Amino acid sequence: MKLFTKQEALDRMNLLGKSDKPFLFIIDYDQAEIFIEEPHLIDSKECLFNLNGFTNVGNPFTINRAGEELMGNPEWTTKLDKDIKWVVKPVSWENYKRSFQTVIKNINEGNSYLTNLTCATLVETNLSLLELFLRSDSLYKMWFKDRFVFFSPEIFVRIQNGEIYSYPMKGTIDASLPDAEHCILNDLKESAEHATIVDLIRNDLSIVAKEVTVSKYRYLDKITTNKGSLLQVSSEIKGKLPVNYSAKLGDILFALLPAGSITGAPKKKTQSIISESETHIRGFYTGIAGYFDGERLDSTVMIRFIEQADGKFYFKSGGGITAKSNIESEYNEMIQKVYVPLY
Repeated sequence: MKLFTKQEALDRMNLLGKSDKPFLFIIDYDQAEIFIEEPHLIDSKECLFNLNGFTNVGNPFTINRAGEELMGNPEWTTKLDKDIKWVVKPVSWENYKRSFQTVIKNINEGNSYLTNLTCATLVETNLSLLELFLRSDSLYKMWFKDRFVFFSPEIFVRIQNGEIYSYPMKGTIDASLPDAEHCILNDLKESAEHATIVDLIRNDLSIVAKEVTVSKYRYLDKITTNKGSLLQVSSEIKGKLPVNYSAKLGDILFALLPAGSITGAPKKKTQSIISESETHIRGFYTGIAGYFDGERLDSTVMIRFIEQADGKFYFKSGGGITAKSNIESEYNEMIQKVYVPLY
């Protein structure tokens, strides 16, 4: 797929939207690498996706249980009875501590109320990126050959019938813990973090929409992973777009970037804190991907993300840091999120 500059991508999205033409979009965190393509021009040997039902593979995704060729391509094979190797080698405590302390210093100085701190964790597995994609089950997932795979549960924005919706996700807990639902919903640190993000997203949507309201606040989703189940907390925020919104899809999306849930508040200053504190380049991780079908737009934040670099796999994950954050809890949460939703 062709790579576009930010302005080229914005203009192309506006043009395709105005013409009611379907397109896929992939935008990295820094808005420096952007792919916009009409679905019939996407080579499925280079990119596979299933974005909440918008897909360039059979629907639903199935794997031939005899391990035979998938879609006639001998490379696209996998066996469901294959024993899975999954070894996690997280960033050292010392390195995480330095990053955490940089964030806390800025928070204490009033430069940020909430900062999303992320790390790149080395993982060793006997599955390829393609096999991880094929065997995973997630609301949004994508495979980009020799670059990355993600399986994200987090919605960025949805647009339908003149309304825009966002679903910020903040708060994660092991579902197997005693009284897990009560614990996560009554955790003061998690509650404050979620409230901050909801307020940030509400303000973001107000840039492009009117009558912005929080229609659902702090509800739970259960996610099944290769390491057990997790509970995650989300909210729903919605607003009304102008009548000619389809001709301004590029303007709308880029006005909201980067996603508030993976930066923090205030957004601009927190971005500089992220650059100072993180020890890896985010790349496509925490960017967005989505699909416009000519009428509806659905998109996701690219989290639960594995990047391929120099023949190795790096799982990128993190969490929100506030003045009330405990370093041990945050370090453990970062590691806990290194999972694959395999079946």
